[in-house]
Amino acid sequence: MSPGARVRGIRSRAERDRGQVVVEFTGMVPIILVTLAAIWQLVLTGYTFTVAGNVADEGARAGAAKGGGPGACAAAVAKAVPDGWSADTDCSGGGDPAVFTATVGLKVPVLFPGALNFGFTVHGHAGAAREETP
Repeated sequence: MSPGARVRGIRSRAERDRGQVVVEFTGMVPIILVTLAAIWQLVLTGYTFTVAGNVADEGARAGAAKGGGPGACAAAVAKAVPDGWSADTDCSGGGDPAVFTATVGLKVPVLFPGALNFGFTVHGHAGAAREETP
């Protein structure tokens, strides 16, 4: 085979493959986007666990403070919950008279807070020593 024929053979193969990168990229875009959305949802679920623990801590500290109680706990929880998350709160104080406990349940949002929620609830539980034991 002459060198000229070899060059023509390489060119004709390259011309047949023209546009292949665009086709492959177009096919991969949905897979990449779904993977990124799944990773983001996992991060958001983990962040919801962090928020639930923090909100329960805020409620327990407010309920355990001098002059606090279930009302102060509920107010502190309502103030500490970020926008977009819906919370179920139990500020009963617990059974131990020396420790005030608060439990918070947050619904895990779908992709971003404020729109839709999964049926999955994350619970945060915290306790704080009461300043005055009853």
